[in-house]
Amino acid sequence: MKPLHTEEHPRGYPLLGIHHVTALAGDPQNNADFYTKVLGLRLVKKTVNFDAPDVYHLYYGDKIGRPGTILTFFPFPNAARGKRGVGEIEAVSLTVPVSSMGFWAEHLSRHGVAFGGPARRFNEDVFSFQDPDGMRLELVFTEGAQGRSHWSGSPIPGDSAVRGISGVTLMLADHEKTARLLVGTMGFTLLETRGDRSRYVIGEGHGRASLDIMTQPTLPPSRQSAGSVHHIAWRVATDEGQRAWQETIAQVNIPVTDILDRNYFQSIYFREPGGVLFEIATDTPGFTIDEPADGLGSHLQLPHWLEPDRKSIERTLPPIVLPL
Repeated sequence: MKPLHTEEHPRGYPLLGIHHVTALAGDPQNNADFYTKVLGLRLVKKTVNFDAPDVYHLYYGDKIGRPGTILTFFPFPNAARGKRGVGEIEAVSLTVPVSSMGFWAEHLSRHGVAFGGPARRFNEDVFSFQDPDGMRLELVFTEGAQGRSHWSGSPIPGDSAVRGISGVTLMLADHEKTARLLVGTMGFTLLETRGDRSRYVIGEGHGRASLDIMTQPTLPPSRQSAGSVHHIAWRVATDEGQRAWQETIAQVNIPVTDILDRNYFQSIYFREPGGVLFEIATDTPGFTIDEPADGLGSHLQLPHWLEPDRKSIERTLPPIVLPL
């Protein structure tokens, strides 16, 4: 690979790590049960897909849904499972404390979740498993994870609780052009390559995140449905920074969307050269703009432009019961 440079990314507006990861799911109750009871995350927002309001958009994270802790889902009841292949995010990794390995082995087994590991990867131990829809998840036992935020109301003990998203793995047929975008434009650093896996990192301190690329040129293309990751969102601090990134992505001849209002953040979207959908999302305004921190996730929240249709939307959506 030719040398990679980082001179093109907007000065003063670095990407700060992962904002959130969004996936497709099947039954919304099964989804809520798994992510709140088994993984111990908080449902911080129950809203709808703004582009298809007959479908939930469920957000899970720490107490207030800080960027870097958020997993979100579009659940489609009775959806078929997606097909694994290249051009997709193959796995999502979650950070947990090193000392919690024994707890998670017992906890996952008690809930009937089959897991593999521990496997050693880039000097960290990893458990691998699937959610009810077949989405691939990993627990990464990380030194210093205790310093990251978690939900104190979780059913998982605080010394073992999930501390957010540590990274994702992309499955690509070829990684050359994607690597040039990551390092040459987006500000990632290539950390190491081991076999067919290359690890790139971005961000500082507790916000640091990894992106692994698995190169599998013989695999067929993926087909997205339940259990597939729809996109990954990278963090930018301000609206000004997002506008700068929109210009930068366009300047490297990658089509990028207009800035879209997602109520809790602003978003732009583009596909990296391997076909994976990327988003750049702002840290603000956050999830407490329409309900208090203590009441997050307790009621269906709609953006103002969908409020006139609330009754019909509520009749369409299946009920979700959360544990007390």
